[in-house]
Amino acid sequence: MGHDGIAIGQLSRRTGCNIETIRYYERIGLLPTPARRGRYRLYDGKDVGRLAFVRSARALGFTLDEVRALLGLAAAQQDACAEARGIAAAHLADVRNKIADLRAMERALAAAVRRCDAGEALGCPLIDVLGLGSAAP
Repeated sequence: MGHDGIAIGQLSRRTGCNIETIRYYERIGLLPTPARRGRYRLYDGKDVGRLAFVRSARALGFTLDEVRALLGLAAAQQDACAEARGIAAAHLADVRNKIADLRAMERALAAAVRRCDAGEALGCPLIDVLGLGSAAP
């Protein structure tokens, strides 16, 4: 694309982000509408950095709304740390709750698999755990 910017394919390769995802992020306002040369989008270093930020935040499980809020805080820079910490703390609490839920699911599934392996129960222990065992209509 030359010295005036990079094409969407190159942005995709630099950041590891799918082209359709880049376009989606533009549509929802996480990435600004890029300059154009004809029908080609042109990105710059700021766009690479912003997309890397979005990808990192998404990899940590932040929602799109949380990412949008963090981007706003990053742009404001003054007193942003306390608000960013609040967003991160709330997200951390959600992650911990999900981990607890996953551990409970793991225990229930492991118990059902052990019962299946033991072969002592009539019917299927997994289906029984799910609630459709012998009580099915």
